[in-house]
Amino acid sequence: MTKKDNVKTMKPSELEFDRKNPRMAEYGILPTDSDEDVIEILWDAMDVHELVLSISASGFFTHETLLVSIEEGKNIVIEGNRRLAAAKVILSPKFRRDGWDIPDISKANKATLQELPVAISGREEAWRYLGFKHVNGPAKWTSYAKAKYIADVHRKYDISLPDIARQIGDTHRTVQRLYRGLMVIEQAERERVYNREDRFRKRLAFSHLYTGLDYEGISGFLSLRDESEETENPVPKEKAKELGELCVWLYGSKTDKKPPVIQTQNPHLRQLDAVLKSPEAIAALRDGENIDAAFEISRPPTEVFEKSLLRAKRELSRAKANIATGYNKSETLLRTAGSVATIADSIYEEMLHMRNPKKKARLTEV
Repeated sequence: MTKKDNVKTMKPSELEFDRKNPRMAEYGILPTDSDEDVIEILWDAMDVHELVLSISASGFFTHETLLVSIEEGKNIVIEGNRRLAAAKVILSPKFRRDGWDIPDISKANKATLQELPVAISGREEAWRYLGFKHVNGPAKWTSYAKAKYIADVHRKYDISLPDIARQIGDTHRTVQRLYRGLMVIEQAERERVYNREDRFRKRLAFSHLYTGLDYEGISGFLSLRDESEETENPVPKEKAKELGELCVWLYGSKTDKKPPVIQTQNPHLRQLDAVLKSPEAIAALRDGENIDAAFEISRPPTEVFEKSLLRAKRELSRAKANIATGYNKSETLLRTAGSVATIADSIYEEMLHMRNPKKKARLTEV
């Protein structure tokens, strides 16, 4: 290890990955996982390949200082794990997997990897910088990693959520909302109504949960407490069953071979919000109906009627525009058009009668 201009340098072999890093936890990395396992996950999930290409072409940029915390005699990289992974992959074939594109590197550029620039800092000293950079700043983590980091700072250093928000420049309640979302999923596990390891898909789509908790239907279904309360139990105990149901609808269950009903956040999350405002639609979802079917049940009849009528008008307008080139003089299609005309007349007459029953009655008498 050498030191220059208050920045030390260390060999990559002297540096350890931060297996407590929130992004590592998101991908299921354990403290016992080998460097090879960590690098393989980082390569697949965090695009280490692009850093390998950059370093191979230009060398390691000395201003890209790694942040290191010395813990139990180990040099833990608390900021810069992707860069450390790229350096290890380039320097040693043992960290590579078949099929990985590792370009040739010049001796000069390889020399920049022999010792990497590091700054020593404890985790408590560094949380403001890391929070600004990754929660509210230019290099944002995923929503789950942000929530995990916020919860760790709140718990370990006894800092209130509003203070964390002020320190990292958050003016949109993001800190409180992320924290509440994590507390909800952790509460589900404490209440034993859901286990996130049982989710149907590999990736935990945490944004579905923390975003959905702001919606009126979803929050009402859980009788959810406001995010400003900073509680570790945002859902009342009597709503534990509903909490488990929500988690299964969001993330599915491998054990029960149930895929999540939320396939994409848009439009399914809004549809779920509407469903959870309707007892009849909730019953349909519980009976195994998909989200589209349950959503249709939840919609007000006036909305269903209006949208159906407008959709029919659009389709008929499209058919009329294509009649010259699309109609092949088929008798079946002609009969279909006749049926459409009969249905349209019937709808119109019924609407006319409902709007003005007396006028409709006089027309009928004539």
